[in-house]
Amino acid sequence: MGISKRIALAATAALALTIGMAQAQEKTIKIATEGAYPPYNSLTSDGKLVGFDVDIANALCEEMKAKCEIVAQEWDGMIPALQAGKFDAIIAQMSITPERKEKIDFSKKYINTPAVIAVAKDSDIKGVTKEDLAGKKIGVQGSTIHYNYAEKVFTDSEIKSYPTAEEYKLDMANGRLDAVGDDAVTMGAWLETPDGACCKIVGTIPNMPEIHGDGAGVGVRKGDALADQFSAAIEAIRANGKYKEINDKYFKFDAYGS
Repeated sequence: MGISKRIALAATAALALTIGMAQAQEKTIKIATEGAYPPYNSLTSDGKLVGFDVDIANALCEEMKAKCEIVAQEWDGMIPALQAGKFDAIIAQMSITPERKEKIDFSKKYINTPAVIAVAKDSDIKGVTKEDLAGKKIGVQGSTIHYNYAEKVFTDSEIKSYPTAEEYKLDMANGRLDAVGDDAVTMGAWLETPDGACCKIVGTIPNMPEIHGDGAGVGVRKGDALADQFSAAIEAIRANGKYKEINDKYFKFDAYGS
């Protein structure tokens, strides 16, 4: 990217932040995350929310000079709770998909990672195609892009939906599933734990834009100016190095994606 373009982007981000700053400072912005999707978001034993999403949320709020409160919200009720005014924004690896954009608005993306399929280490499953998984029982978290993809593509398989990723991982580890589908990062983190020692990633799922979307963004209510304010803050932390600092704390690659 040329210097002039970088300067222009920085100026645009600064202007948007300035416009939104006064409004952001007037109230506490309540941000929801799931708290059950490590390493993106999880709850410690003493009830503290931690993870990549939490650090990004705090960095964006600091950039916006806004007072923020981060709360846990079950995934299935995330969008309805936002629409009902229970909180103001979602930072929870929520992919920007056409279906969701009909219900809420989004900032620009802050991360974009691929989806994968994992199977038992001694499995005879060799790939991630419809044919590879025909007749198999596949576990995925409900109301996610991974569930939508499985329902659309793996029509010759039995798809089992779970409220949280932790629940499908438990069934997979105990041999009640043949395969599971999820984000590459959360799957990889699980496989590095004792509970995930059962399994291996067998392949990456081809991107289907109408299902997988354009990466994960900050979700807000329709028409809320917070979408632009968060977008500007994302640009700013990408430019000033804060994003890279958080990225490198969790990942060995640039999770922002192409």
